[in-house]
Amino acid sequence: MDNGKLVIFSAPSGAGKTTIVHYLLNKFPELEFSISATTRQSRGEEINNKDYYFITKEEFLHKVAKHEFIEFEEVYSGTFYGTLKSEIERIWSAGKVVVFDIDVEGGLRLKKKFGEQALAIFVQPPSLEILIQRLGSRGTDSAEKLKERIDKAGKELAYADKFDIILRNNDLQTACKEAEDIVRNFISS
Repeated sequence: MDNGKLVIFSAPSGAGKTTIVHYLLNKFPELEFSISATTRQSRGEEINNKDYYFITKEEFLHKVAKHEFIEFEEVYSGTFYGTLKSEIERIWSAGKVVVFDIDVEGGLRLKKKFGEQALAIFVQPPSLEILIQRLGSRGTDSAEKLKERIDKAGKELAYADKFDIILRNNDLQTACKEAEDIVRNFISS
């Protein structure tokens, strides 16, 4: 693969990473979002080939067998997410920096694989309690799925110090501005 740069945003579900990534995409034309493949159903306003590549479990496992993923994981029971090699190649061939909005384990795998080419940022919520409130107020998950996300979030918070930078999201506007400075420094270096 080429020698482009990658910016990885990871956090527990509900920490604000998606909002921060969208903010940065509007600020930096040289960034392009890496669209993950997933076997889950689309939620709300999500669009296939824009927010995710929504594929069947069979298609996903076929791509795994053909080594088409840089990284993949069964994030929740029966629900797979992954980054296609072709997605990174597509973005780098356009001369852009790849931006990821990815779960914690996937983010760490990408950082390990790409080393200095990648900047791994952990978005830290103010507290687990506030994270639980945010997840509950979304109204997009069943009680069972919500419990699964909360359990996973507790484990993921322990990985924060394995990232290059911990970005505290106590106030979203402040976190977005801090992320803007961090990303500007990385892509101009």
